[in-house]
Amino acid sequence: MSFEPQIPGLFAPGQGARPAINTLAATEKQLQYAQAIAQRTGTALPQGLSGDRAALSAWIDAHKTKAPGGRFANYPSSKQVAFAERIARIKRRDIPRECFRDKDMMSKWIDGNKPR
Repeated sequence: MSFEPQIPGLFAPGQGARPAINTLAATEKQLQYAQAIAQRTGTALPQGLSGDRAALSAWIDAHKTKAPGGRFANYPSSKQVAFAERIARIKRRDIPRECFRDKDMMSKWIDGNKPR
């Protein structure tokens, strides 16, 4: 058995009711990044996004430049390789050769060998 209010409009927004969802305000860095994207692409930053971190993040994801594709797009980054090499030295293990050609494989190797 569930409880349903019998008074129509009791929880309506027009009556002063507010949603129970608390949205976090966007961070200063997030706002600066969004403004830089808007300036670079020539699009306007929608009003009211500074009050909602998730909405601003979705706008940023939709408007930021995509990573370049190409021959080396799937290779691990230099920071990822350096981190894996540091783990390999600590654990005294070798990194498999195929990990240097696939960033997802390198990520799995790092996750499986991270010092706890």
